[in-house]
Amino acid sequence: MRMHHAGISVPDLDSSLAWYCAALGLRPGYRFEVPPLKLRGGFALGDGDTGVELIELAGSVPGVAKSDPPSANAVHGFNHVCFRVTDLEAACARVLAHGAGPVWDPRDSPEPGMRMAYVTDPDGNLIELVAPAAEEAR
Repeated sequence: MRMHHAGISVPDLDSSLAWYCAALGLRPGYRFEVPPLKLRGGFALGDGDTGVELIELAGSVPGVAKSDPPSANAVHGFNHVCFRVTDLEAACARVLAHGAGPVWDPRDSPEPGMRMAYVTDPDGNLIELVAPAAEEAR
């Protein structure tokens, strides 16, 4: 078994899909609509078919702010999405240049041999970036 996608509720599907593709180097995937629910969705995909499903529902409201990992962990439920990258510093620079909010600069991860950083997307959703420490040293 492997993860297929994580779903993120967003206020503007088109804007969010463009941001995830430009900032994270993902590609647009399948888009859909469920008119009776006033719901639109679309996928931003990475390697293979793994990625995020962005969902816009008319009338949705912002959730609990998750401005950093400790505050996100203080609320039960999903609190962030994580992307594995090959160059953590370059990936951080790229997402920040595309308007991500800085949260935690690149640093050693609690997971041995890994480095990590956190940012927020333009809607305030928490994103973790991880890379093997060995690749960072190259």
